[in-house]
Amino acid sequence: MHEFKYVNGKLACENVSVDALARAHGTPLYVYSQGTLARHFQRLDAAWAAVPHGICFAVKSNSNLAVLRVLANLGSGFDVVSEGELRRVCAAGGNPGTCIFAGVGKTQAEIDYALQQEIYAFNVESEAELERIDRLAARRGKAAPVALRVNPNVDALTHAKITTGTYLNKFGIPLEEIRGLAARARRLKHVRIRGLQMHIGSQISEAKPFAVAARKVVPLIQELKKDHPLEFFSAGGGLGIVYEAALESGAEAWWESPAARQQLTAVDHAADLVPMLEPLGLRILLEPGRFIAGNAGILVTRVEYVKRMGSKTFVIVDAAMNDLVRPAFYDAYHEIVPVAARNGAMVACDVVGPVCESSDYFARNRRLPRVQEGDLLAVMSAGAYGFSMASNYNTRPLPAEVLVHGRLAAVARFRQYLPRIWEAEKLPRWLKFQRLPPTRP
Repeated sequence: MHEFKYVNGKLACENVSVDALARAHGTPLYVYSQGTLARHFQRLDAAWAAVPHGICFAVKSNSNLAVLRVLANLGSGFDVVSEGELRRVCAAGGNPGTCIFAGVGKTQAEIDYALQQEIYAFNVESEAELERIDRLAARRGKAAPVALRVNPNVDALTHAKITTGTYLNKFGIPLEEIRGLAARARRLKHVRIRGLQMHIGSQISEAKPFAVAARKVVPLIQELKKDHPLEFFSAGGGLGIVYEAALESGAEAWWESPAARQQLTAVDHAADLVPMLEPLGLRILLEPGRFIAGNAGILVTRVEYVKRMGSKTFVIVDAAMNDLVRPAFYDAYHEIVPVAARNGAMVACDVVGPVCESSDYFARNRRLPRVQEGDLLAVMSAGAYGFSMASNYNTRPLPAEVLVHGRLAAVARFRQYLPRIWEAEKLPRWLKFQRLPPTRP
């Protein structure tokens, strides 16, 4: 469920007009619903109430400080993959002691900073990393808390670029090697195994892959518990969301659509896993990102031109792949709806951006109401892996972000001022004094 709906023919985020936000803050513009963020967190939390558990929001999905603060206020922990993300959590008022540090390439500086902040645990992905953490913890006279990330070699049945749980992926430690690494860790003086972790992929739309992976890992946990004082098992994240029919025509709200009713819900996810995990007697951690933030955000864009070439109609908008790269990168589908509801004939068109790449598109051969220059469109389900993957490609400024809470709306990030893009660049001394040749147009 999310709180984007049509009110008197105009798209609203909670009780605020999206059109009014676009007029006040310009486009492209990210708009987030605080109520949706909270509701998704609370639903997942309630679904797992039968077991001791914690939710660690995946910061990589949406790292805006306001979003992190909303979740911190709800009691969320955080899954971070860089020193920068850990610093963001701290800047947002989050507790580093609730943070899991993941990722296959943690640097010495990142590990040292995380030790200094006393994070909850490192998700260790190799023997070399385990040894590095031990050395750095020894310098600080600490015992670093770690969780061994097990790769269960399970196909998550998702997009190839976001599957992480097979031996063809770079993530984790093969299931068969965990026992040996755990024994090695037991001999190290400055690490302590606090738990075990797995993560098999993102945008998983059915419960089966989670259950298959858990069935492979549970016996391993039971065996390791005999020699290691394990405190938790992290089942990772990966719950998918509905991207299609996010705000279906004719439905006052997206959750009335058939597509939404087929979604893998938090309750379904817990119903399959809790019976297997509860007998372990461990705290269960979850590391969702998209499930909480994905449908909590939209990207608002303005139509610049409508262009016809032969049989094709192109709707050229002011947002681009640098603002939302998922369609270009993953061939991802995002529902696109007019901010002002329109009736009448539907037109098949490509919704494209101004960047000089053929991959700069948001939709291809999509049937949309007829639009014209100046109209506003909303790219739905853009709250996860939207702004966090944005760039300055084509020297385009990063868009603004706005957070809505009921009837209140506030800037959560100001639109980037163009000269800020190159303010860290510097001309070498010899170029400053080099005489340039005369130029002609």
